[in-house]
Amino acid sequence: MEIQRNEAVRGKVSKIHFVVQGFAVAAIILLLTNGSQAHVDPANTTRSCHTPLLVSNFHRQNTLTSKGVDDEQWVMVKTKGNQFIVGDRPFYFNGFNSYALMVLAADPSTTGHVTEVLQQAAAVGLTVCRTWGFRDGGSMALQKSPSVYDESVFKALDFVVSEAKNNKIRVILPLVDNWSDGYGGKAQYVKWARDAGFNVTSNKDGDDFFSHQTIKGYYKNHVKNMLTRVNTYTNVMYKDDPTIFAWELINEPQCRSDPTGNTVQAWIEEMALHVKSIDPDHLLEVGTEGYYGPSTPTRLQDNPNIYSGQFGTDFIRNHRVNGIDFASVHMYPELWLPNGTSLEVQLQFAQSWMQSHIADAEGVLGMPVVFTEFGFCVKPHSAFNSTSRDQHLQAVYGELLGSAQRSGAGAGNLLFEVIPEGLDSIKDCYGVVLTREAATAGIMSAHSKKLQIINNRP
Repeated sequence: MEIQRNEAVRGKVSKIHFVVQGFAVAAIILLLTNGSQAHVDPANTTRSCHTPLLVSNFHRQNTLTSKGVDDEQWVMVKTKGNQFIVGDRPFYFNGFNSYALMVLAADPSTTGHVTEVLQQAAAVGLTVCRTWGFRDGGSMALQKSPSVYDESVFKALDFVVSEAKNNKIRVILPLVDNWSDGYGGKAQYVKWARDAGFNVTSNKDGDDFFSHQTIKGYYKNHVKNMLTRVNTYTNVMYKDDPTIFAWELINEPQCRSDPTGNTVQAWIEEMALHVKSIDPDHLLEVGTEGYYGPSTPTRLQDNPNIYSGQFGTDFIRNHRVNGIDFASVHMYPELWLPNGTSLEVQLQFAQSWMQSHIADAEGVLGMPVVFTEFGFCVKPHSAFNSTSRDQHLQAVYGELLGSAQRSGAGAGNLLFEVIPEGLDSIKDCYGVVLTREAATAGIMSAHSKKLQIINNRP
């Protein structure tokens, strides 16, 4: 989701048995925050009052596990046809976004929140986390200028990856953002080139990012620096670490100055080859929102509006690229559809959007598809409340469970987003705090258990 466009809401960035189960899950989560500190970052000597403590035996007994993620089988996730596999078993997953983990880890007062949210996510069976692998320019930047890094922030990302492994959670790391916000994005790359004296005539959206040779060189260098980074906590190079589920080329690419899609397509082809030349073992995805484009005119009617087919991306064409291993789709009905659209229509759109992309992943692309962002903005004192959010959540899970049961291409989802308690500065209407929202946590846990059974079936 574009964080910047939601200043008003900071919007990027239920039956009884669900409620009862939710309280049980909440009880597990609360127990996770009692004990003694499990993983202390030696670079941080100050901890917040929310610093999580040692994971107890109770936690280890109740955290969902899968035969595919035992310590001796912590190997790279691969694809086989339209499925993910770990070893010789399918890997259908329930996951989440928590984009700010690196920045939280870089601040000694909030480092503990990283462990906290990962422990809580593991307690409800979430096994994949998508979190930003970039912050370009500005305060607390990872990349302060082209190929110049703040080592303390890079160590914070090391910590995130290490803690994810400790909680048996794999991570997807996007490498840059399409949007211009506090994390930099493609416009920051364009600014770097302009400040260096290059003739950059980009539009306000920074679309020269996709075509200017110098800017592409900046990005390629960042890719190399990320993939060859040696984690200071584990001493494992990123490109060799099975904790990393996949690399993502760019969060929500758009190039509105070229609605044909040729500019973005050429960039994807070039960058996919570059990533795979350095790291042929990890999975790679584009990061698209899933809008259909000119290559599939009969599918344009499935887009949320007439404009989304002119954003310079093309779901089918973008994923028919050597090196791209699975398809990525986002889903925000309440943002995409006209104001005043009823909850029922939003839900119908979400189900149709999922069905069309799963069908195309199976019948056209022959690869898994992951709904790498989906979320529901909870607005107190309105029709769109936490109950309706949970109804959407159940509908999304229902579509993906059906796919998993028949060994289909709908392979996973990443809720936007799960955040730790006490961080109102980053919480928006999409944020889910598991310790506060028992019913939602219960629904998430129930879905995780169903997927675990499917992954472990003979």
